[in-house]
Formats: sequence, structure tokens, C-alpha cells
Amino acid sequence: MSDLLEDSPIFDITPFTMLDFPKNLASIFWFAKCNMRCPYCYNPDIVLGEGSISVQKALDFLNSRVGKLTGVVLSGGECTLYSQLERFAQAIKALGFKIKIDTNGTNPKRIKTMVQKNLVDYIALDYKAPSYKFESITHHKNFHDFKETLQFLIDEDFPFEARTTVHSGLLTIQDINHIIDDLTAKGYHNSYFLQNYFHTGDTVGDIEPQTLPLDTTKLNQKIDIQLREF
Repeated sequence: MSDLLEDSPIFDITPFTMLDFPKNLASIFWFAKCNMRCPYCYNPDIVLGEGSISVQKALDFLNSRVGKLTGVVLSGGECTLYSQLERFAQAIKALGFKIKIDTNGTNPKRIKTMVQKNLVDYIALDYKAPSYKFESITHHKNFHDFKETLQFLIDEDFPFEARTTVHSGLLTIQDINHIIDDLTAKGYHNSYFLQNYFHTGDTVGDIEPQTLPLDTTKLNQKIDIQLREF
């Protein structure tokens, strides 16, 4: 594992969170780099920057938290871009921690491997936009990769949540209803989280604050909808 330990894929570590991993006290490992350029992303330094924290340092940190934390969130950026993610997850699991992954779903092969090898316990899957707006919002072409990940998680009945960041300048109520219709048609039965965008700091696309509130009365009530501030 020595070659793995020398890698430095992590931009930052949040030592403690009670909010990001359901039913777990966790830390967050923020992986550098992303294959998307969503204009509302509030982590431009992570998306565009380089990792500076080694796997060894991350594991040393977790060793000091054994018995204090129960979970680790692998976020970013996009953590599934890291080629040694499975080996890293194995090392985390060996310490007794549960793992949550935050992902945009565009690496279905890696997600399938993680699930099939029991290297992840929960996934938060970002449904960025309907297929017809996906590229314009994310600057990424492969909606079909995301769709493959989504259908796989549904078919496996794996514990995961679908979530969408809502900015009124990018997504309309009709767009969100299109996503809801797609989720229900595919057999998704979990809560659907809408992250209402209020961030006002630096973003990847220097986007303006949204001007219209989210009118939840016009949303299709086909599944349980939960609102979060973002």
C-alpha cells in the first residue's frame, strides 16, 4: 500500500459534522478536482486546485478518531475521479468507519465497484439538471453516465438520496418537475432533496444570487420532497 499512502488527492478535511452523513458522526474528506464546472459551485478552490493532503495523513487522522466518529464522507470536487478510491475505502473500512460518497454520478463503473465490494454505505447523488439542460449547466456531456449510475442504485435498492441544487436562473419549476417525473418513472422511492441556493461567496461561475424563491406549491408531489438551504 506504500504507493497509495504517498498519494495526495485530498484538498481539505472537515474534522466533524453531524449533518452530512445521516445517523453518523463523521468527518469529510474533500477531494481536489472535478469533471464539471457548475456555475453555482461554492468550492472553486477545490474544483480547480490540487490536493495537498496525503492518504497517509488522512488515515492517521482517522486513527485518532476511532471510537469518536462513526463515518467518513468522501466528497469534493468529485471523489470518484481518484483512481485509487477503492483501495483508500478498504483502508478506511479496516479502521471500522462507515463511508458515504457525494458524487455527480458520472463514473458508474467506479460506483458499481464500490457498491458491489461493500466499500460504501450511503451515497448522495447529485441530479444536476434534466438531460436537455445537463451540458449547459454542468459543462459535461455524458448525461448517460449519470443515468446509468442512477438506475443502478435504484435497481440495487442501495441506500442513497437524489438531490438537486436549485438556482432560479438555471432551473425552472418545470425543469424540477421533469426530474421528479424521471425519478418516479425509474422507480425511485426515497426522499428527493432540493437544495435552495443562497450562497453569496465566490463560485466557479461567479453566478449572481437567485432572485426568485422556490414555489414548492407547483412541484409534482409524486415523491417525498425535502428542502435544504445551500
